[in-house]
Amino acid sequence: MKKLIFILALMVTVSLANAQKILEKEIPAAIKSAFQQKYPNVKSVKWEKEKGNYEAGFKEGKTNYSVLIDPLGHVIETEVEITIVALPADARAYVTKNYPHKNIKEASKITDAKNHVSFEAEIDGRDLIFDSTGKFLKEVRD
Repeated sequence: MKKLIFILALMVTVSLANAQKILEKEIPAAIKSAFQQKYPNVKSVKWEKEKGNYEAGFKEGKTNYSVLIDPLGHVIETEVEITIVALPADARAYVTKNYPHKNIKEASKITDAKNHVSFEAEIDGRDLIFDSTGKFLKEVRD
């Protein structure tokens, strides 16, 4: 389980580092259809291509979302912005201990296609990845 979460976190981080913005007209029909079925009310989407997959970034209300979809139209993962206090307590404690005098800029909850959850905390241009309980997995530079 821990290995799977680590691999998923690694995939997210690597894919984010290699993103290319693309126009909506360049998105294949299967990708658009998969996105519209899951999020029918979303109108404004920013698309990026990441290592053959497609990422849809959008906002619902005041919350930022990111959905990664493979070329066949399957959702790989969904990332939802959360408040810093919504991070697991162990994740916040890790940051306090290992990054004294630093503040978490953003926090996200990541859910993969099998409903495995991990968390991300951004500090000074790096992402700290935690498992669902808040155990530190790795640090990735943006």
